[in-house]
Amino acid sequence: MKFLNVLKPAALMMASAIIPFSASAQERLAFGSTNAQSAHYAYFAAIAKVVNQANDKYQASVVETGATVDNLKRMARGQLDIGLITTSALYHANNGIKTFDGDAIESRLLWAYSLAPQNVVVRQDSGITSLAELDGARFGPGQRGSSTEATSQDVMSTLGFEPDWVRGSNGELAAAIKDNRATGFIKSAVGTKFDALTTDIATFTPVQVLGLTEEQVSTIKAELPELSIVQMPGGEMENSGPYTTWGFMIGVSARPDLSDEVAYDIVKAVMEDSVEQATAFPNVKGQNLAELTLQYATSKLHPGAVRYFEEIGLDVPDTLK
Repeated sequence: MKFLNVLKPAALMMASAIIPFSASAQERLAFGSTNAQSAHYAYFAAIAKVVNQANDKYQASVVETGATVDNLKRMARGQLDIGLITTSALYHANNGIKTFDGDAIESRLLWAYSLAPQNVVVRQDSGITSLAELDGARFGPGQRGSSTEATSQDVMSTLGFEPDWVRGSNGELAAAIKDNRATGFIKSAVGTKFDALTTDIATFTPVQVLGLTEEQVSTIKAELPELSIVQMPGGEMENSGPYTTWGFMIGVSARPDLSDEVAYDIVKAVMEDSVEQATAFPNVKGQNLAELTLQYATSKLHPGAVRYFEEIGLDVPDTLK
Protein backbone atom coordinates (compact mmCIF):
# COMPACT_ATOMS: atom_id res chain seq x y z
CA MET A 1 0.00 0.00 0.00
CA LYS A 2 2.82 2.37 0.85
CA PHE A 3 4.51 1.37 -2.40
CA LEU A 4 1.40 2.36 -4.36
CA ASN A 5 1.16 5.69 -2.54
CA VAL A 6 4.73 6.48 -3.53
CA LEU A 7 4.04 5.64 -7.18
CA LYS A 8 0.83 7.62 -7.43
CA PRO A 9 2.44 11.10 -7.23
CA ALA A 10 5.16 9.94 -9.59
CA ALA A 11 2.57 8.74 -12.09
CA LEU A 12 0.75 12.06 -11.85
CA MET A 13 3.98 13.93 -12.47
CA MET A 14 4.65 11.82 -15.57
CA ALA A 15 1.12 12.47 -16.87
CA SER A 16 1.41 16.19 -16.31
CA ALA A 17 4.71 16.19 -18.16
CA ILE A 18 3.22 14.30 -21.11
CA ILE A 19 0.12 16.49 -21.57
CA PRO A 20 1.89 19.85 -22.04
CA PHE A 21 4.40 18.21 -24.36
CA SER A 22 1.58 16.84 -26.52
CA ALA A 23 -0.21 20.20 -26.59
CA SER A 24 2.98 22.08 -27.43
CA ALA A 25 3.42 19.88 -30.49
CA GLN A 26 0.37 21.62 -31.97
CA GLU A 27 0.70 25.11 -33.41
CA ARG A 28 -2.03 27.32 -32.00
CA LEU A 29 -3.82 29.47 -34.57
CA ALA A 30 -6.16 32.37 -33.82
CA PHE A 31 -8.86 33.07 -36.42
CA GLY A 32 -10.32 36.58 -36.12
CA SER A 33 -13.95 36.83 -37.19
CA THR A 34 -16.62 39.34 -36.16
CA ASN A 35 -19.35 39.47 -33.49
CA ALA A 36 -20.64 36.10 -32.35
CA GLN A 37 -24.19 36.78 -33.57
CA SER A 38 -23.05 37.07 -37.19
CA ALA A 39 -23.33 34.28 -39.76
CA HIS A 40 -19.70 35.03 -40.59
CA TYR A 41 -18.69 34.02 -37.05
CA ALA A 42 -20.33 30.66 -37.70
CA TYR A 43 -18.35 30.40 -40.93
CA PHE A 44 -15.07 30.96 -39.09
CA ALA A 45 -16.03 28.38 -36.47
CA ALA A 46 -16.53 25.96 -39.36
CA ILE A 47 -13.15 26.65 -40.97
CA ALA A 48 -11.40 26.29 -37.60
CA LYS A 49 -13.01 22.86 -37.31
CA VAL A 50 -11.98 21.99 -40.86
CA VAL A 51 -8.34 22.98 -40.27
CA ASN A 52 -8.17 21.06 -36.98
CA GLN A 53 -9.63 17.93 -38.54
CA ALA A 54 -7.42 18.08 -41.63
CA ASN A 55 -4.10 18.43 -39.86
CA ASP A 56 -3.41 17.43 -36.27
CA LYS A 57 -0.41 19.74 -35.99
CA TYR A 58 -2.72 22.75 -35.68
CA GLN A 59 -5.08 23.86 -32.94
CA ALA A 60 -7.23 26.64 -34.39
CA SER A 61 -9.75 28.67 -32.42
CA VAL A 62 -12.09 31.55 -33.27
CA VAL A 63 -11.75 35.02 -31.74
CA GLU A 64 -14.71 37.42 -31.62
CA THR A 65 -13.57 40.81 -32.98
CA GLY A 66 -14.78 44.05 -34.49
CA ALA A 67 -14.46 42.57 -38.02
CA THR A 68 -12.41 43.83 -40.97
CA VAL A 69 -10.46 46.87 -39.76
CA ASP A 70 -10.00 45.45 -36.27
CA ASN A 71 -8.81 42.13 -37.72
CA LEU A 72 -6.27 43.78 -40.01
CA LYS A 73 -4.82 45.85 -37.17
CA ARG A 74 -4.65 42.82 -34.88
CA MET A 75 -2.94 40.77 -37.59
CA ALA A 76 -0.39 43.56 -38.01
CA ARG A 77 0.36 43.24 -34.28
CA GLY A 78 0.62 39.45 -34.53
CA GLN A 79 -2.44 38.86 -32.34
CA LEU A 80 -4.33 36.96 -35.04
CA ASP A 81 -3.07 34.51 -37.65
CA ILE A 82 -5.88 34.96 -40.14
CA GLY A 83 -8.97 37.15 -40.16
CA LEU A 84 -12.17 38.12 -41.90
CA ILE A 85 -11.77 41.03 -44.30
CA THR A 86 -13.49 42.74 -47.19
CA THR A 87 -11.36 42.86 -50.32
CA SER A 88 -11.83 46.62 -50.54
CA ALA A 89 -10.52 47.22 -47.00
CA LEU A 90 -7.64 44.81 -47.61
CA TYR A 91 -6.66 46.83 -50.69
CA HIS A 92 -6.69 50.01 -48.59
CA ALA A 93 -4.55 48.34 -45.90
CA ASN A 94 -2.03 47.00 -48.42
CA ASN A 95 -1.64 50.43 -49.97
CA GLY A 96 -1.77 52.51 -46.77
CA ILE A 97 -4.71 54.63 -47.89
CA LYS A 98 -8.06 55.84 -46.49
CA THR A 99 -8.63 54.15 -43.09
CA PHE A 100 -5.00 52.95 -43.16
CA ASP A 101 -3.51 56.24 -44.38
CA GLY A 102 0.24 56.16 -43.79
CA ASP A 103 0.05 52.81 -41.99
CA ALA A 104 0.17 50.08 -44.63
CA ILE A 105 -0.37 46.47 -43.56
CA GLU A 106 1.09 43.71 -45.73
CA SER A 107 -1.65 41.20 -45.06
CA ARG A 108 -2.12 38.83 -48.01
CA LEU A 109 -5.38 37.34 -49.23
CA LEU A 110 -5.91 33.61 -48.67
CA TRP A 111 -9.32 33.20 -50.26
CA ALA A 112 -12.68 34.91 -50.69
CA TYR A 113 -15.94 33.17 -49.92
CA SER A 114 -18.87 35.55 -50.29
CA LEU A 115 -19.56 38.16 -52.95
CA ALA A 116 -21.25 41.30 -51.64
CA PRO A 117 -22.76 43.21 -54.57
CA GLN A 118 -24.01 46.64 -53.53
CA ASN A 119 -27.61 47.27 -54.56
CA VAL A 120 -28.75 50.84 -55.08
CA VAL A 121 -32.42 50.61 -54.11
CA VAL A 122 -35.03 53.39 -54.38
CA ARG A 123 -38.76 53.58 -53.86
CA GLN A 124 -40.42 53.01 -57.21
CA ASP A 125 -42.77 55.95 -56.64
CA SER A 126 -39.78 58.30 -56.28
CA GLY A 127 -39.49 58.48 -60.06
CA ILE A 128 -35.70 58.17 -59.81
CA THR A 129 -34.31 55.98 -62.59
CA SER A 130 -30.56 56.74 -62.55
CA LEU A 131 -27.71 57.29 -60.09
CA ALA A 132 -27.36 60.87 -61.31
CA GLU A 133 -30.85 61.65 -60.01
CA LEU A 134 -29.74 60.75 -56.47
CA ASP A 135 -27.83 64.05 -56.36
CA GLY A 136 -29.52 66.00 -53.54
CA ALA A 137 -32.03 63.23 -52.73
CA ARG A 138 -32.49 61.98 -49.16
CA PHE A 139 -30.75 58.65 -49.38
CA GLY A 140 -29.05 56.13 -47.08
CA PRO A 141 -25.45 55.09 -47.81
CA GLY A 142 -25.78 51.88 -45.80
CA GLN A 143 -25.60 51.03 -42.12
CA ARG A 144 -23.66 53.57 -40.09
CA GLY A 145 -20.03 52.45 -39.68
CA SER A 146 -20.23 49.64 -42.23
CA SER A 147 -18.06 48.88 -45.26
CA THR A 148 -21.16 49.52 -47.36
CA GLU A 149 -21.47 53.07 -46.00
CA ALA A 150 -17.82 53.91 -46.63
CA THR A 151 -17.84 52.37 -50.10
CA SER A 152 -21.12 54.07 -51.09
CA GLN A 153 -19.70 57.47 -50.19
CA ASP A 154 -16.54 56.78 -52.18
CA VAL A 155 -18.50 55.66 -55.25
CA MET A 156 -20.94 58.57 -55.23
CA SER A 157 -18.18 61.10 -54.67
CA THR A 158 -16.10 59.56 -57.46
CA LEU A 159 -19.07 59.70 -59.84
CA GLY A 160 -19.73 63.33 -58.90
CA PHE A 161 -23.03 62.88 -57.05
CA GLU A 162 -23.86 64.15 -53.56
CA PRO A 163 -27.07 62.79 -52.03
CA ASP A 164 -28.51 64.26 -48.85
CA TRP A 165 -27.27 61.37 -46.76
CA VAL A 166 -29.61 59.78 -44.23
CA ARG A 167 -27.64 58.02 -41.48
CA GLY A 168 -28.66 55.18 -39.21
CA SER A 169 -28.74 51.46 -38.59
CA ASN A 170 -30.14 49.14 -41.23
CA GLY A 171 -33.41 49.00 -39.31
CA GLU A 172 -33.62 52.79 -39.07
CA LEU A 173 -32.92 53.20 -42.77
CA ALA A 174 -35.54 50.58 -43.67
CA ALA A 175 -38.13 52.40 -41.54
CA ALA A 176 -37.24 55.72 -43.20
CA ILE A 177 -37.77 54.20 -46.67
CA LYS A 178 -41.11 52.65 -45.69
CA ASP A 179 -42.26 55.98 -44.18
CA ASN A 180 -41.04 57.88 -47.26
CA ARG A 181 -38.54 59.86 -45.19
CA ALA A 182 -35.76 58.51 -47.42
CA THR A 183 -35.81 57.78 -51.12
CA GLY A 184 -33.82 54.58 -50.71
CA PHE A 185 -30.50 53.15 -49.61
CA ILE A 186 -27.55 51.00 -50.62
CA LYS A 187 -27.52 47.48 -49.25
CA SER A 188 -25.39 44.39 -49.80
CA ALA A 189 -27.09 41.64 -51.76
CA VAL A 190 -26.88 37.97 -50.83
CA GLY A 191 -25.33 36.41 -53.89
CA THR A 192 -27.39 37.85 -56.74
CA LYS A 193 -30.59 38.37 -54.73
CA PHE A 194 -31.95 40.90 -52.27
CA ASP A 195 -31.02 40.26 -48.66
CA ALA A 196 -33.79 39.69 -46.09
CA LEU A 197 -34.07 43.37 -45.10
CA THR A 198 -34.42 44.66 -48.66
CA THR A 199 -36.89 41.87 -49.43
CA ASP A 200 -38.97 42.97 -46.43
CA ILE A 201 -39.03 46.57 -47.69
CA ALA A 202 -39.92 45.49 -51.24
CA THR A 203 -42.76 43.30 -49.99
CA PHE A 204 -44.72 46.34 -48.80
CA THR A 205 -43.10 49.19 -50.73
CA PRO A 206 -42.34 48.56 -54.43
CA VAL A 207 -38.72 49.39 -55.15
CA GLN A 208 -36.40 49.83 -58.12
CA VAL A 209 -32.71 48.99 -58.42
CA LEU A 210 -30.42 51.40 -60.23
CA GLY A 211 -27.58 50.08 -62.35
CA LEU A 212 -24.32 51.64 -63.52
CA THR A 213 -23.85 53.06 -67.00
CA GLU A 214 -20.85 51.95 -69.08
CA GLU A 215 -19.21 55.31 -68.42
CA GLN A 216 -19.71 54.92 -64.67
CA VAL A 217 -18.25 51.41 -64.79
CA SER A 218 -15.15 52.77 -66.52
CA THR A 219 -14.79 55.52 -63.90
CA ILE A 220 -15.04 53.07 -61.00
CA LYS A 221 -12.51 50.71 -62.59
CA ALA A 222 -10.06 53.57 -63.04
CA GLU A 223 -10.58 55.43 -59.75
CA LEU A 224 -11.61 52.67 -57.33
CA PRO A 225 -9.64 49.55 -58.32
CA GLU A 226 -10.35 47.96 -54.94
CA LEU A 227 -13.94 47.35 -56.05
CA SER A 228 -15.29 44.61 -58.29
CA ILE A 229 -17.81 45.13 -61.08
CA VAL A 230 -20.69 42.67 -60.75
CA GLN A 231 -23.32 41.63 -63.29
CA MET A 232 -26.72 41.05 -61.67
CA PRO A 233 -29.66 39.19 -63.23
CA GLY A 234 -32.43 41.46 -61.93
CA GLY A 235 -35.94 40.17 -61.48
CA GLU A 236 -39.51 40.97 -60.55
CA MET A 237 -38.71 42.23 -57.06
CA GLU A 238 -35.89 44.40 -58.39
CA ASN A 239 -38.21 45.72 -61.15
CA SER A 240 -35.26 45.38 -63.47
CA GLY A 241 -33.70 43.27 -66.15
CA PRO A 242 -29.96 42.48 -65.93
CA TYR A 243 -27.98 45.36 -64.47
CA THR A 244 -24.42 46.23 -63.40
CA THR A 245 -23.30 47.31 -59.96
CA TRP A 246 -20.18 47.42 -57.82
CA GLY A 247 -19.25 45.18 -54.94
CA PHE A 248 -16.53 43.60 -52.89
CA MET A 249 -15.74 40.15 -51.61
CA ILE A 250 -15.77 38.99 -48.03
CA GLY A 251 -12.76 36.81 -47.49
CA VAL A 252 -9.86 35.75 -45.32
CA SER A 253 -6.36 37.22 -45.17
CA ALA A 254 -3.23 36.37 -43.20
CA ARG A 255 -0.97 38.17 -40.75
CA PRO A 256 2.05 39.66 -42.56
CA ASP A 257 4.53 37.00 -41.40
CA LEU A 258 2.35 33.88 -41.66
CA SER A 259 4.58 31.18 -43.17
CA ASP A 260 3.93 29.80 -46.64
CA GLU A 261 3.55 26.29 -45.20
CA VAL A 262 0.87 27.23 -42.69
CA ALA A 263 -0.99 29.33 -45.26
CA TYR A 264 -0.87 26.44 -47.75
CA ASP A 265 -2.15 23.95 -45.16
CA ILE A 266 -5.04 26.22 -44.18
CA VAL A 267 -6.07 26.96 -47.77
CA LYS A 268 -5.81 23.31 -48.79
CA ALA A 269 -7.99 22.17 -45.88
CA VAL A 270 -10.64 24.80 -46.56
CA MET A 271 -10.73 24.34 -50.34
CA GLU A 272 -11.12 20.57 -50.00
CA ASP A 273 -13.99 20.74 -47.51
CA SER A 274 -17.47 20.37 -48.97
CA VAL A 275 -19.54 19.92 -45.82
CA GLU A 276 -18.69 22.06 -42.79
CA GLN A 277 -18.59 25.46 -44.50
CA ALA A 278 -21.80 24.92 -46.45
CA THR A 279 -23.57 23.78 -43.29
CA ALA A 280 -22.49 26.84 -41.31
CA PHE A 281 -22.78 29.37 -44.13
CA PRO A 282 -25.17 28.13 -46.85
CA ASN A 283 -24.12 30.83 -49.35
CA VAL A 284 -20.93 28.89 -50.08
CA LYS A 285 -22.79 25.70 -51.01
CA GLY A 286 -21.88 24.67 -54.54
CA GLN A 287 -19.36 27.51 -54.90
CA ASN A 288 -15.85 26.94 -56.19
CA LEU A 289 -14.08 29.22 -53.73
CA ALA A 290 -10.74 29.05 -55.55
CA GLU A 291 -12.25 30.23 -58.84
CA LEU A 292 -14.39 32.83 -57.03
CA THR A 293 -11.26 34.20 -55.37
CA LEU A 294 -9.36 34.52 -58.64
CA GLN A 295 -12.34 36.17 -60.34
CA TYR A 296 -12.93 38.92 -57.79
CA ALA A 297 -9.66 39.40 -55.85
CA THR A 298 -8.30 42.95 -55.93
CA SER A 299 -5.23 42.35 -53.72
CA LYS A 300 -2.24 40.06 -53.92
CA LEU A 301 -2.60 36.47 -52.74
CA HIS A 302 -0.46 34.84 -50.09
CA PRO A 303 2.26 32.66 -51.69
CA GLY A 304 0.84 29.66 -49.83
CA ALA A 305 -2.53 30.24 -51.50
CA VAL A 306 -0.91 30.73 -54.90
CA ARG A 307 0.90 27.42 -54.48
CA TYR A 308 -2.32 25.53 -53.77
CA PHE A 309 -4.33 27.18 -56.57
CA GLU A 310 -1.60 26.39 -59.10
CA GLU A 311 -1.29 22.82 -57.83
CA ILE A 312 -4.94 22.19 -58.68
CA GLY A 313 -4.42 23.58 -62.18
CA LEU A 314 -5.69 27.14 -61.86
CA ASP A 315 -3.99 30.03 -63.64
CA VAL A 316 -3.13 32.72 -61.10
CA PRO A 317 -2.67 36.13 -62.79
CA ASP A 318 0.69 37.83 -62.22
CA THR A 319 -1.19 40.79 -60.75
CA LEU A 320 -2.29 38.59 -57.82
CA LYS A 321 1.16 37.12 -57.08
